[in-house]
Amino acid sequence: MADEGGACSGLGGRLQGAVRRVWAKHDRDAEGWLPLWRHMEDSAAVAGLLWDEWLPEQVRNVIAGPLPGGVEDARRLVVWLAGVHDIGKATPAFACQVDQLADRMRDTGLDMRTQRQFGPDRKVAPHGLAGQLLLEEWLEERHGWSGRQSGQFAVVVGGHHGVPPEHGQIKALYDRPHLLRTPGPSQVVWRRVQDELLDGCADVFGVRERLGVWRSVRLPQPVQVLLSAVVIVSDWIASNPELFPYFPQETPRSGEERVAAAWRGLSLPPRWEPRPAAVDAGELFAARFDLPAGAVVRPVQEVAVRLAHAVPKPGLMVIEAPMGEGKTEAALAVAEIFAARTGAGGVFFALPTMATGNAMFPRLLDWLERLPVQGGAPLSVLLAHSKAALNDDFAELMRSGRQPIVAVDVDEDVPRWRPSDVGRTAPAVLVAHAWLRGRKKALLSSFVAGTVDQLLFAGLKSRYLALRHLAVAGKVVVIDEAHAYDTYMSVYLDRVMEWLGAYGVPVVVLSATLPARRRRELAVAYAGAGPGAEGFGEVEDASGYPLVACVAPGLAPVVERPAVSGRGGQVWLEPLGDGLDVLVERLGAELVDGGCVLVVRNTVQRVLDTAKALRERFGEELVTVAHSRFVDVDRAMKDAGLLERFGPPSRSGAGRPAGPHIVVASQVAEQSLDVDFDLLVSDLCPVDLLLQRVGRLHRHQRGDGQAHRPAGMRVARCLVTGVDWSGPVPAAVRGSVAVYGRYSLLRSLAVLRPYLEKGGRAVCLPQDISVLVQAAYAQQAHVPDGWEEEWEQALVRYEKHRADQAERAGRFRLDAAGRAGRPLIGWVSGGTGDADDTRAGRAQVRDSQETLEVLVVQRLADGRLVTLPWLAEDGRGRARGGLDLPVDRCPSPAAARAAASSGLRLPVQFSAPEVMDRAIGELEKFFVPAWQAKDSPWLAGQLILVLDADCQTQLAGFALQYSESDGLEVTRG
Repeated sequence: MADEGGACSGLGGRLQGAVRRVWAKHDRDAEGWLPLWRHMEDSAAVAGLLWDEWLPEQVRNVIAGPLPGGVEDARRLVVWLAGVHDIGKATPAFACQVDQLADRMRDTGLDMRTQRQFGPDRKVAPHGLAGQLLLEEWLEERHGWSGRQSGQFAVVVGGHHGVPPEHGQIKALYDRPHLLRTPGPSQVVWRRVQDELLDGCADVFGVRERLGVWRSVRLPQPVQVLLSAVVIVSDWIASNPELFPYFPQETPRSGEERVAAAWRGLSLPPRWEPRPAAVDAGELFAARFDLPAGAVVRPVQEVAVRLAHAVPKPGLMVIEAPMGEGKTEAALAVAEIFAARTGAGGVFFALPTMATGNAMFPRLLDWLERLPVQGGAPLSVLLAHSKAALNDDFAELMRSGRQPIVAVDVDEDVPRWRPSDVGRTAPAVLVAHAWLRGRKKALLSSFVAGTVDQLLFAGLKSRYLALRHLAVAGKVVVIDEAHAYDTYMSVYLDRVMEWLGAYGVPVVVLSATLPARRRRELAVAYAGAGPGAEGFGEVEDASGYPLVACVAPGLAPVVERPAVSGRGGQVWLEPLGDGLDVLVERLGAELVDGGCVLVVRNTVQRVLDTAKALRERFGEELVTVAHSRFVDVDRAMKDAGLLERFGPPSRSGAGRPAGPHIVVASQVAEQSLDVDFDLLVSDLCPVDLLLQRVGRLHRHQRGDGQAHRPAGMRVARCLVTGVDWSGPVPAAVRGSVAVYGRYSLLRSLAVLRPYLEKGGRAVCLPQDISVLVQAAYAQQAHVPDGWEEEWEQALVRYEKHRADQAERAGRFRLDAAGRAGRPLIGWVSGGTGDADDTRAGRAQVRDSQETLEVLVVQRLADGRLVTLPWLAEDGRGRARGGLDLPVDRCPSPAAARAAASSGLRLPVQFSAPEVMDRAIGELEKFFVPAWQAKDSPWLAGQLILVLDADCQTQLAGFALQYSESDGLEVTRG
């Protein structure tokens, strides 16, 4: 074993004697080790490089804000804190863990008990917490700081393993000083070693002369969070033995050479440094988007771009406009402008579902390809959801960006997966840069499209939360479909908005149907103004549509009402009885001359029942089913097929059915799909969602005056069903009430009455969109005569449910930022552990029951296990259907990936705890040890649902049947 880490300069060059034998890292297999001084130097050097080349200017400015020396002080502070973060390893409680290294330290006078002699007491002194106490003591005793002053800096050391300590933990360690220094003659040696390391760091990293000035600084909590995150990232990189080899394996070279080689090996994409964007909206859009010939920038896009340039300070921009008005392009244009003004280093585009995330990802890539980049530097890109690795666009990025570097989470044991683990993670979640992978680091990529859950996790008390905050603090955040989030999710979103405002992160919120009260709540949260804030009345009272509102902390809101683009028209609503025979008879009459009809049901069971009845009348080939109970690859092919046949004229072309065709869909038809139908039939739902569905009706111009549509369908009509219209108060069907609640449906019915009554008026789009939405969500509702009793009962249940949602969401919600100077002690106490894409993790920020997700395969009559036989080819033209899945060895990579692409989330029947436990128990009986190996990342840790040769099986008392046409059907066994 090389003595004391070899020759050195810098920090190591000024240290002699016992301090050079203090160890930080040990490889039990190769007997390699790393002295603490070396790891301190490595970590500090990495922090400096991260500051210089990777951290966005937006983040650096936040850290520099409270420091008297500005950016120079901020860089010194980051480097110094990264350098001292592991000072807690210079303690008996840590050093005793490796006997041979501990013996070498004992030889120099650093006496300590053995690990066994310490017993359970040693757990009271994790090295992060020990380091926090040692740094506080050094600042107070050697530099005259008070406890309050030192705590706000030292807590960064205490929390570098993802959880800042709690007051009780600090007191427990204070009560056991022998864990920090061995009593007796060696106590002075321990103290000297600790002081030598801290003194050396202060000198070598250039902060000794600044400590007196910083003593009066009050660090805002957002700054403490960002400092913690940068130290964590620096530590993780510096702890990678492939980048920073241990001794004696390390070759003789200087510290500078060691760090330079590691940084080259890491090859971390540099920060994006946006250039000022064109002021003229037409010029900007022509440069960034593939616009059709003759296209012009729409008024809402023009106003958004102008305000992005003109507002005194980039902040929150809310863009409300009809479906199909180009809000996505407007958001990306605004993001580029805001990024150039603030120094943001990327964009996070948050969407409500995986399907919308997948649809957005290629659009993000197209935009990035047109984005000017300094010197052609690579940009790190991420699709952020649990099945991103199965997305062909993202997989291609991974193939072109492979690197041999292995990512590590330092000083942690990775437990071996067991079949019954609740924390089962999604398979093979990869990112376009190899080091930036895994749930803790992935969002640090510069450009991210993903589910809104990833953003909401920033408001959930969880381990390594600081990394999520660093990820969003350096970006422009775009939140799409903001109307789609219920009270439970909004509790988290509002808290995240508060933190984003505190960081100065520009945010763009998009919606076609945002209630005015919700618009105000988002603005107040972002501005940090508190629930009773004044001056936001204009934001809520603004009644124009489209509408663009801008808010920034400390500034008056700005609201503008762009002109409508001229697109739109009238839609006539008509009530339709709920019987299947009524629907079949009506569509038989409507489709005499052909036409394409969309029927939207509120539950999957209603979709399947409706499709069965319609097929009996019209035939199998003329009815298509779309809902969420298809395996992933089938769902993707369903979406692609719908776009091919019912998409824009430029895309569908000859693919649009010449004769009649009916698509029966669940809510999957509300979002992301640019499809266009001649007639719409919809179950009653909240009015904002009904308007989303109406956006799929006559969405595109088909001939002059819609002349290319059947004669009877050239006027846009929506038949509203799923309601018993016969009583004094219309009653929605049970499934709709279970999904949306009675009160929301009554509110919808009340505002739609003038449009549904015989001789009523048409809904005028886009003018009536905001009118209807605001009326449906106004605090003061107009109750129709005779509805009072039912209305009151429904309102009581609704308010109780909302209060229950808010209370449950608040249990693990992060607190608002505390006053400046208050240390992050207990910042995530009482939290959830890790926040991730496990089946339990997703339920943490959504008001949903835990769900089971399985991979669906088939056992043939001859006993062979194969992938589902009809699976479509992948994006590279490779077969996925009918591939062998041997159980005595790992399947081929192609077969394993094909099986992984057959993921299916089981329906709500399996969410009841007793049913879920029984289902897991039955699924785990099919456990293939050969599939759990490291070289089987697609299948390891997954629950497998094995269908028989007829694509049927039994599970937890239910009969399951799956088909390519209808997906999963579940009945009582």
